[in-house]
Amino acid sequence: MKKKICILGLGYIGLPTAAMFATHGHQIVGVDVNQDVVQALNQGKIIIEEPYLDIMVQAAVTSGNLTASTEPTEADVFIIAVPTPMKEDKTADMSYVEAAAQSMIPYLHKGNIVVLESTSPPGTVEELLVPILSQSGLKVGEELLVAHSPERVLPGKILMELVENNRIVGGINQRSCEAVRDLYRTFVKGDIFLTDATTAEMCKLMENTFRDVNIALANELAKICEAMNINAWEVIALANQHPRVNLHQPGPGVGGHCLAIDPWFIIEKQPQLAKMIALGRTINDSMPAHVLQRSMEILSTVEGRKKVVILGVTYKPDIDDMRESPLVQLIHLLEQEEDIELVVVDPHVKDCPYLQKDLWKALEDSSLVILGVNHQAFAHLDFQRMKQVMKDPMILDTRNFWDEKDLNQVGFHYFLLGKKNEGSIL
Repeated sequence: MKKKICILGLGYIGLPTAAMFATHGHQIVGVDVNQDVVQALNQGKIIIEEPYLDIMVQAAVTSGNLTASTEPTEADVFIIAVPTPMKEDKTADMSYVEAAAQSMIPYLHKGNIVVLESTSPPGTVEELLVPILSQSGLKVGEELLVAHSPERVLPGKILMELVENNRIVGGINQRSCEAVRDLYRTFVKGDIFLTDATTAEMCKLMENTFRDVNIALANELAKICEAMNINAWEVIALANQHPRVNLHQPGPGVGGHCLAIDPWFIIEKQPQLAKMIALGRTINDSMPAHVLQRSMEILSTVEGRKKVVILGVTYKPDIDDMRESPLVQLIHLLEQEEDIELVVVDPHVKDCPYLQKDLWKALEDSSLVILGVNHQAFAHLDFQRMKQVMKDPMILDTRNFWDEKDLNQVGFHYFLLGKKNEGSIL
């Protein structure tokens, strides 16, 4: 049965979800406080970068199944997909969820379904959302069904993973679970597992915490290998030949709205117990400062003002998302250093401090290139030309993206995160 669905929040999760439901026949009203987002959507356009999303949105808007507004409306289903950022004290800012829940109260009626998709600390549905929704006068769990169904998608593959990935539905009771399961079965081909709301919230957080802690292990290994003058990337490649070992890869830090934030939501709830989780966050948050230290060691041989070019500023390759990017933190650290001129090159980003769209102009008279993000656009650069325009041909590769021997043959001094080499030409 086709439903009218009001989706609050039209960001990286809300908009693809809205488009997916709309193209499967449901009538969708997308709600966002950003007038530019609303105006663009009503014209069949999007202002975020995600493969094929523009085509799906245009089709949904053209069909009349998808419209946007700055205010909620009466509907059969309300889905909250607003941000849950982290405050300065590392606790969750739930003000957007609260505001979204409050805004829908005048439009709720008997038989409605409310789904929280936003990632949230365990207990949010029971302790925050249900009390707000109770203000409607409806009996929650009977007249108003409520559940948490967290997104589990990867930017760059969102539309595919919305359909193919397994999904968790955590309801406040069995009726809520089954109603939300049936709703998402509209397009989800993966399995849908039912549980309670708090367990679903914890599952989403632990999925990302697992990855964050394992990346922290890789980053700690990188530091150890640098100190011992061996190559962390070789250690990882060989250790992973063991059938029960899967070491992750090191890098300049961990970013994005999930891995860099979700572990803190667990720490917030159980700070005395979440010791390993907290240590993992500390290690990963230390990596921009470590990259800075390596950079300054490399630049110590250069006299006078030093031009540093950072290639890539998003938190992962081939997307435009800079949320919690460790490269942004690296920029902040570098701009505090004396005699450093900063330039950033990223083909996926429209607005960023020190951004230069022309790669070759950016490289002119530079002393160090920091490969921060392994965008495909950087995979096959003209290194001969690159060396010619640079003042000092030095590279710090934080992703093991380029071939050291090839660069040495061209004449570069190549440095690799996780390997304490001297960058000498072999």
